[in-house]
Amino acid sequence: MEAMERRRAAADRVRAAEGVVEQLREGLAEVGVKLPSLRIDPVSCAGDEPAPLVDLGRCNIDTALRLCEVLAEKGSGRDE
Repeated sequence: MEAMERRRAAADRVRAAEGVVEQLREGLAEVGVKLPSLRIDPVSCAGDEPAPLVDLGRCNIDTALRLCEVLAEKGSGRDE
């Protein structure tokens, strides 16, 4: 039974990471930022006890600049 419990816990961690990625994708979309490569890092999900990592991925300079703008606005307390 222990192996089944470990597999269930591992699956729960991966599902939680998937939920976080979706939340992040939606939150970024609300402020006009899209990270095209946003995903769970597949290597971090390998093995018997995965520790999923969120891979923010690669983006072009325009997207990086937009993300900088949003962070600066939030940091200064301004909301658009």
